[in-house]
Amino acid sequence: MPFYETGLVKKNPLGDEDVRVIIDLLQEIQPHQVYAAGDLSDPHGTHRVCLAAILRALDQLKNEVWMEDCRVWLYRGAWQEWDINDIDMAVPISPGELLRKRKAIFKHQSQKDTALFPGHDPREFWMRAEDRNRATAKLYDALGLAEYEAIEGFKRFWF
Repeated sequence: MPFYETGLVKKNPLGDEDVRVIIDLLQEIQPHQVYAAGDLSDPHGTHRVCLAAILRALDQLKNEVWMEDCRVWLYRGAWQEWDINDIDMAVPISPGELLRKRKAIFKHQSQKDTALFPGHDPREFWMRAEDRNRATAKLYDALGLAEYEAIEGFKRFWF
């Protein structure tokens, strides 16, 4: 998105061009589901800015016919998980899928090795993400539900 392409740590403010990129993509795909980072504790603040852009785009598109069947799901990053009572959709993750997720994280330059903005947690980003997903699975197991390697929790965003 244009706000991110500064080549510097400091990014530009969110602008209409950023929202336009998302609107154009959503209109082209007309998805039934949109997944967005709802991790507002991201120390760098990028997730918060991206979510703001997505929500502005969705607000402008809310009267489109295809939006009637579109659901927005928020996930959390490596910093924290949703409280178990806030999770609206829990997706089991197998050991192979967890490895695939790790490889996907590695494809992002900013997530390799030590995160650029790690916050107070010294673990690598992928380690934190896996530990978070495994901890969620343990919570579901403790509630008497099926046992999985890991679980990704999502919260539905109502617009």
